[in-house]
Amino acid sequence: MGEIAEDRARTGVGEGPAFAVAIPFDAMAIAEPRPAGALVVREATGRESLVSRVSRLTAMVARSADAAIGREAAFGHVFLFVPVALGAGAAIWFALPQTLPISAPALLLLVSALFAVLSRFGRPVAYRTWSALALCAAGMLLAEFETRRMQTVILDTPVTTQVTGRVLRREAGAAGEWRYLVRVEATAEPQIRRAPEEVVLTTRARHEPFALGEVLRGKARLSPPSGPALPGLDDFSFPGYFGGIGAVGYFLAAPVRIDSLPESGTGAWWEAAEQTLLVVRDGITQRIRRTVPGDAGGFAASIVTGDRRSMSEATTEALRLSGLAHITAISGLNMALAAGIFFVGLRKLLSLSPAIAQSRPVKKIAAAAALVAAFLYLMISGYQVSAVRAFLMTAIMLVAVLFDRPAISLRNLALAAIVILAISPSQVLGASFQMSFAATAGLIAGYDGWRRSAGRSSRYAPDFPGRKALSFLWNFAAGTFVTSLIGGLATAIFAVAHFHRMAPYGLVANLAAMPIISVVVMPAALAAMLLMPFGLDAPFLILAGEGLEIVIVIATTVASWSEGTSFGRFGAWFLPLASAGLLLLTLLHTQLRWIGAAVLAAAIGLAVLLPPEETANLIVSEDGRLAGLPGADGRTIATNRSKPSDFLFSQWQHALARPDHLGPLRSEDDAVAGTRADETDRLSAEQIRTVRDTMRRQFGAAAPGRFLCTGKVWCIARLPDGWRIATVEDPALLGVACDVADLVITPRRSPFGICRSGAKMIDAEMLRRTGATEFYLGNHEDRDIRRRTAFTTLDRPWQRHRLYDWRTDSFADREPAEFAPAEQVSDSGG
Repeated sequence: MGEIAEDRARTGVGEGPAFAVAIPFDAMAIAEPRPAGALVVREATGRESLVSRVSRLTAMVARSADAAIGREAAFGHVFLFVPVALGAGAAIWFALPQTLPISAPALLLLVSALFAVLSRFGRPVAYRTWSALALCAAGMLLAEFETRRMQTVILDTPVTTQVTGRVLRREAGAAGEWRYLVRVEATAEPQIRRAPEEVVLTTRARHEPFALGEVLRGKARLSPPSGPALPGLDDFSFPGYFGGIGAVGYFLAAPVRIDSLPESGTGAWWEAAEQTLLVVRDGITQRIRRTVPGDAGGFAASIVTGDRRSMSEATTEALRLSGLAHITAISGLNMALAAGIFFVGLRKLLSLSPAIAQSRPVKKIAAAAALVAAFLYLMISGYQVSAVRAFLMTAIMLVAVLFDRPAISLRNLALAAIVILAISPSQVLGASFQMSFAATAGLIAGYDGWRRSAGRSSRYAPDFPGRKALSFLWNFAAGTFVTSLIGGLATAIFAVAHFHRMAPYGLVANLAAMPIISVVVMPAALAAMLLMPFGLDAPFLILAGEGLEIVIVIATTVASWSEGTSFGRFGAWFLPLASAGLLLLTLLHTQLRWIGAAVLAAAIGLAVLLPPEETANLIVSEDGRLAGLPGADGRTIATNRSKPSDFLFSQWQHALARPDHLGPLRSEDDAVAGTRADETDRLSAEQIRTVRDTMRRQFGAAAPGRFLCTGKVWCIARLPDGWRIATVEDPALLGVACDVADLVITPRRSPFGICRSGAKMIDAEMLRRTGATEFYLGNHEDRDIRRRTAFTTLDRPWQRHRLYDWRTDSFADREPAEFAPAEQVSDSGG
């Protein structure tokens, strides 16, 4: 009762919306004073008209909303929705299929801001609505400014070329490979007209590792960042564009050093400082790996310097399946532990001196020192996106301590989000950003409830010897459990929406591993970093490595219990609706927060109860090399590759919730497999007849729903309802395939594009414009084909490279076409 009275005294209102709605309608009509001269329209029977009832109900709802907003404003929770509105505007801007003129959001901002000012002293609902619209428009403008600022050149098409460039960063892999971030200085054989500025290149060949700043040269296969593996999945060109990465690839052989290439320009002082920091970071990484061998050393390097490629694939997968992969990222958890341990340790150390404790603000000194330590941690971590975000959140909380404000609060979290969205609004679409802030918001809201309940229960707890020690142990154990539970629940919807799977035993793994990380690993790693300049870091690094070995054992054990639960793709509505519910539940203070719980429950319920979306009959990757046939059993995907790309195929498996793979059967027609065209790219009449007869015979004998491959030249598949599909590697065989198949898929660029026979041609040029495509095959006799493409327009800057033609050094105006140009291809190739 005391808390209710306190709330009323602070807000000046009653019980909020729940109080108003609970009053009967007629009672409200009697209790409300009516202005003099007000008329109530009644029917002949004496009842109020429908218009009057609706108007009174609307007024009642408006007053309830005003009261609720007033109470939330009294608690300061309205401010928490400022980054929500900014992020929503940025997300809408990035999700638009076409780039709008910048005048559109600018005009929206001007108009909504004007109406917000005019309604400032009117109804709170109107004022808050117009303010939210103005913030959304501001988020759109921030997104547009960042897009214009980046101007990243993305490679238009895969190419093999000689690359000369300077090493900006490097990471060592668990199998001895090296991954370099290279600033491209020149390309040759062929020279790329529209060359990317920075590329990521991997080499597995034995070589002396290149130091940062050295120049290398080698033959490399470059490709643009991949698009969505399926329509509706993540487009990796988007983070590539905003991360400045224009291409990825690998060296065909060991690159060589080039000593004669001078530095381009003098460079600014901050560039030299950055280079020095990267050299220091690389030296720390190598020292950790030398001191702590194996996966534990790679794990330690990922926690300290952000180098996450040093662990083996098996350990990485075990951490992912057990729900412990978040530990490897320098996120809010790592930064908070590092800064918190430093803050508490220094504060306790200074408190040992009564003179210092009584004459100096020990808490503020410790907070300032922890802020410096967190900044140094950011520097040696390579200031990755997740690390910068974690530092901003931690820094705002430590600065709050300096100004005698609550350190852990939703307001500080909102400030951190505003800073990040102002600097890099593109992060709002990333899973890392969403999961990090969702987990932190959930934990802060849960901590607030925990603190209130603990304060009430402590007044009635009996006092006995050892009570403090027992209370400490209980709070530590319960806090670990609640932290893992809330963090897992808050991030679950984002894990399902982005990765389409979730670790079923993640809570168990986190409960077992997090005490080791908090009590052993992070304190030891922090001590090692402080003592490394003096050469006394080895014992602490070894201790951290031993703790991480235990964590790896936990991850491996939990991962062996299950391969994870796949959920498949949900509709585009799921993530926005579930996010809105989670935001209302965690950011609101009054009873309105239960509206968020209802919205979240509705999103989950609809996702579970609604019938799953129709599964395509045929899936084709964006490069045309991989084709898949989802089986009728609901578990398998049959492909034309015995070993499909794990990066691509695993996304298919999780998005379609089909864990099993059916590789192709092999034909015994080896002689036909050796058929090749002559130098004119044409087959002889006899070769045409041979290949055509072989394909027809294979279509008749093929098992329905599974590919049958002849060498590495072609594969065919027959569906139960009669559809015939052919994937062709040799362009000279396209005409023959058009004569015997209904759909012809080739990773090559066809010079003609459409089959004369009426079959549908799916070539590299079409897929380059549409991205990965799903085909829904209807009645075979009617040739009923529907398709769903990854791209419907190519107007955004991170998509425009798909319209570039290196032959003419220009951008085409065509958007993704229905099935390609009007020319036709015949069995003679012309």
